[in-house]
Amino acid sequence: MKLNRWLCLSLFFSSPVWAQSNLKLWYTKPAAVWTEALPVGNGRIGAMIFGKVEDELIQLNESTLWSGGPVSGNVNPESPSYLPQVREALNREDYKQAVTLVKKMQGLYTQSYMPLGDLSLKQNLNGATPTGYYRDLDIQKALATTRFTANGVTYKREMFTSAPDGVMVIRLTASKPGQLSFDASTSTQLRAQNKRGSNGDLVMKGKAPAQVDPNYYSPKDREHVIYEDATGCKGMRFQLRLKALNKGGTVQTDKEGIHVRNASEVLLFVAATTSFNGYDKCPDKDGKDENKLAEELIRKATATSYQTLLNRHTADYQGYFNRFSFQINDTTSVNKNAALPSDERLEMYSKGVYDPGIETLYCQYGRYLLISSSRVTDVPANLQGIWNKELRAPWSSNYTININTQMNYWPVEVTNLSELHRPLLSFIGELAKTGAVTAKEFYNMNGWVAHHNTDIWAISNPVGDKGQGDPKWANWNQGAGWLSQHLWEHYRFTGDKKFLRESAYPIMKGAAQFYLDWLVADKDGYLVVSPSVSPENDFIDAKGQPASISVATTMDMSIMWDLFTNLIDASTVLNIEPDFRKLLIEKKSKFYPLHIGHKGNLQEWSRDFEDVDPQHRHVSHLFGLHPGRQISPISTPEFAAAAEKTLELRGDAGTGWSRAWKVNFWARLLDGNHAYKLLRELLRYTSQTNTNYSSQGGGGTYPNFFDAHPPFQIDGNFGGTAGMAEMLVQSHLDAIHLLAALPNAWRDGRVSGLRARGGFELAMQWKNRRLTTATVKSLDGEPCSLRTSEPIRIKGIKVESKATNLGYVTTFNTQKGAVYELSGM
Repeated sequence: MKLNRWLCLSLFFSSPVWAQSNLKLWYTKPAAVWTEALPVGNGRIGAMIFGKVEDELIQLNESTLWSGGPVSGNVNPESPSYLPQVREALNREDYKQAVTLVKKMQGLYTQSYMPLGDLSLKQNLNGATPTGYYRDLDIQKALATTRFTANGVTYKREMFTSAPDGVMVIRLTASKPGQLSFDASTSTQLRAQNKRGSNGDLVMKGKAPAQVDPNYYSPKDREHVIYEDATGCKGMRFQLRLKALNKGGTVQTDKEGIHVRNASEVLLFVAATTSFNGYDKCPDKDGKDENKLAEELIRKATATSYQTLLNRHTADYQGYFNRFSFQINDTTSVNKNAALPSDERLEMYSKGVYDPGIETLYCQYGRYLLISSSRVTDVPANLQGIWNKELRAPWSSNYTININTQMNYWPVEVTNLSELHRPLLSFIGELAKTGAVTAKEFYNMNGWVAHHNTDIWAISNPVGDKGQGDPKWANWNQGAGWLSQHLWEHYRFTGDKKFLRESAYPIMKGAAQFYLDWLVADKDGYLVVSPSVSPENDFIDAKGQPASISVATTMDMSIMWDLFTNLIDASTVLNIEPDFRKLLIEKKSKFYPLHIGHKGNLQEWSRDFEDVDPQHRHVSHLFGLHPGRQISPISTPEFAAAAEKTLELRGDAGTGWSRAWKVNFWARLLDGNHAYKLLRELLRYTSQTNTNYSSQGGGGTYPNFFDAHPPFQIDGNFGGTAGMAEMLVQSHLDAIHLLAALPNAWRDGRVSGLRARGGFELAMQWKNRRLTTATVKSLDGEPCSLRTSEPIRIKGIKVESKATNLGYVTTFNTQKGAVYELSGM
């Protein structure tokens, strides 16, 4: 009996991943609005497919198409002179004066991520009413399909964006010969011209603006979208190129578009390129040749068969996607909702219907979006991934680094997509370079610094058009410390010491060097941050007035604790710079400590102030709980209890990304049922015309499963995927905690392809919420410690599961590449 059990276990986990069913979003009607359209992407080209019958709309983006150019020159040379004045005002508790003064330490706003344009397919059905309409997005294949019947002919459109071949491919077919006729045209909100290329291509050439103001900033005395640039260094060129290959019928191209008549099958190839040549190069005079790049992409693609293109795309995509599988067994009799179109299914789920398949679909959808939007070196997924239709996008669709950019990458390591972390990691290296200039120019300090926002040009100054930004977000300067966590986490998951030594450690050290200059001693001898904010939140001061700038906020001090701790560990691993390590240990011991307020909550501010908005969507002061490792029920139960009280007082409401963060918070508190409650609220159906920014009404999920901030922000998708992974496994402390926060609703299930810090890959199966079997693959040969709710045994190894204050810990040595099979006792 025992032998059979191990045999079954071995067979079950013999392949790297098992198939997960029901990985499609599908609908019975075209998209009426953008948040019903379906996204595809290859990291560079992003497309939103509406699936319309006679007037198909495909909205296009290119990941490097931004306004502006590199920032040069000291934009605010007076900034350092105001820092002593700000600190003096804070010492007097004159918070209003501190706000006035700190505004004088601001620089420029970031630039904006641009929409590329629209591809329209106008198909004449001669007045026929279509029947049998269907559209879907198969996230296991990264393939979108639209299908319908008219006049007895079934028409089909298949679309994918290929990373290996760098193009979007659209295959249009008709079930009867000679029945396919349509006109393809392109348009854009930017300045551009269409022409017929020499090879029969339709070519749209254009130029991005030199300056685009944020959508929330609209001074009346100037234009908000400016193309003219006296410096010759702003406004990149771009190109959209379209080519058609037909079977049967005719194809003609002019500047109005591509005209197909009486074909049986047509392949449309879409290339999108820009002259962007790096964060520090003028995109026009020093830019790449976007025309040559697009022309070559089309030439190579059209010389390749459709099946070869599809096969290469599928193999590339599934090489990432198929590493991870997740299934919850539906213990109800029959889940009829699984047969519903995805929007109707989401609505039913929002009304309380139990449907675990939609949860695992959402988890995998986050991975799909990350694979589709994070493939280009130095160009991470932005606030909207790579999908944006607005000329002045919400919040400029930039990189908001007080939570949103980081949340985009929370699932990247744990769900086995480590290579897709590289666009962010390489971008951090660029930001460190501009940040070193900002540290000198704005503060006269060493190291590097980054603030609330950045963009493709790696801008690092406090934003605000030199005084127009609200300091509670514009002047927050902890971006370098938080982003540095990603460098250390990449090492913890991969064990890549070369990366740690050559890339991560120098950048982390630079961030710490700024903080060593930035910290000051308070009257009690603690090292504190001054000025300090808790992003986007306000408190009520001792005089009963609202304020936002203070000293030693919990978030700021927690980020520095995290950075110093990680850097100390990194120097120990590399066995380098013992004197610098000693300095960090000494300074860290003097940090202003965490405090518990009179309500039993973790204080957000250095003093026990009341909140202006007690249910504010940001819960930044719990950084030490997640994504940090300073607070845990295992290591610091008192502060964990205070964090739990904080979440109770904050409430479960919030915008989309806020709810996603709370899923992760509750998972770290090992309360799977509360994490699951927040997950269900994150997945609440939200229509485009029914959004509310307030904490009570905001958030949810759109019909195409995009996260509603509102409006759309992709971070909630990624945060939700990460939160589900966090419920299944946690490895931020010394042991890998299996089924750490498993909710009652996930009674039976299995997962494979999870990654854990220390270099391990995991698969687990459980029944009645108890671990039954699991495998641990050692990728680096490091010792392994597992935390489980009950004792375990490991095949072929004599181990002892030691009881702790929370479950059992089992430790054993591993060999690189070996797979260890374990089961419950």
